[in-house]
Amino acid sequence: MKKKTLSLVLASAMVLSMTACGGSNDTPATDTAADTETASSAETEAATETAAESQTQEAETGAAEQTETTVEGKIALVTDVGTIDDESFNQATWEGVQQYGDAHGIEYTYYQPTEDSTEERINQIDLAVSEGATVVVLPGYLFGETLSEVQTTYPDVNFIAVDVSESDMTAPIEPNAYACTFSEEQAGYLAGYAAVKDGYTKLGFLGGMAVPAVIRYGYGYVQGINDAAQELGVEVDVKYTYGGQFFGDANITAKMESWYADGTEIVFACGGGIYTSAMEAALNYDGMIIGVDVDQHSVGEGNAYNPVLTSAMKGLTSTVVDKLDACFTGNWSSIGGQIQNLGLADGDYIGLPTDDASWAFKTFTKDEYNTLLEGIKDGSIEISNDTENEPEVGEGVTVSYID
Repeated sequence: MKKKTLSLVLASAMVLSMTACGGSNDTPATDTAADTETASSAETEAATETAAESQTQEAETGAAEQTETTVEGKIALVTDVGTIDDESFNQATWEGVQQYGDAHGIEYTYYQPTEDSTEERINQIDLAVSEGATVVVLPGYLFGETLSEVQTTYPDVNFIAVDVSESDMTAPIEPNAYACTFSEEQAGYLAGYAAVKDGYTKLGFLGGMAVPAVIRYGYGYVQGINDAAQELGVEVDVKYTYGGQFFGDANITAKMESWYADGTEIVFACGGGIYTSAMEAALNYDGMIIGVDVDQHSVGEGNAYNPVLTSAMKGLTSTVVDKLDACFTGNWSSIGGQIQNLGLADGDYIGLPTDDASWAFKTFTKDEYNTLLEGIKDGSIEISNDTENEPEVGEGVTVSYID
């Protein structure tokens, strides 16, 4: 088990030790003594002025200490079926834990289940709590059933579950837990729209398992492709499939190679490590891919060319940082007991990478991208998040759903 431990920095001697988030530090009380019965009028006035000054100084000191103090605790992350360095979901959430822990001097570590089961996920949480974890981060929908149980087992521990929806849980969420999902359809839409605007007319979608988040990515991708095709008046063909797993293998690579050999120009590889199969096939056939969850531009470096055009991202790292901050600054009550869906209307939780190193588009511009973002934010561009029905497409757009 790999662990990283940081020294816990105490902002002042007045920091209160707490076993869970949601509390705040009390301002020290002020004690003023004055014998008003025996003191002269002048002495009484002086004592009053001294007390007032003392109260003001202590109040200012207390406020400063509350601002600077970090609540004591320990953060643990329990991975899902992927690894901590999967260059996707687990890694992005782990980077949020690292970023917040390093910035605030809070100890953190991670645990990796030995098998894909609720029992083993609970075992790892049991271990984390026994080793002092006061906040546990749970990445992925697989933690729905787990969260439903551990939130009541450990009422003094705070749980932050990323990509867990109400439908994933088997019990109502408790005040010591927070869960969120993302509007992946918006990220998929951005990627599909941008690819067509950049000149791609033969596209593919390779999903991992057909779970709601992956389906939202895929159906948003199709909607973005369709809207760009209608604007440009071009014909577009789309191949669409799920691999049934979140990792690549020889069979999936062979399927992707057949797509590229048949003329597919770019594949949106959406499902953890399954991108490895799409990338291998793309490099063999001079094709391109679209990454997912995080900016995957770097994973394409070191080849004869970088096959990553862009990545459909959701703010995993920033979300974890935001929620940990609410926890450790005494603002847990603002999120505890909630299951939120985070999209562009809520902040910068969705997007494509815009730094120069990752912007590989040839004709699609950042101005066009920003206009697209604003349209989604203000609702003038409507994107369906329906995972039960395949998106409707207009004239000239053909989508082939392949088993």
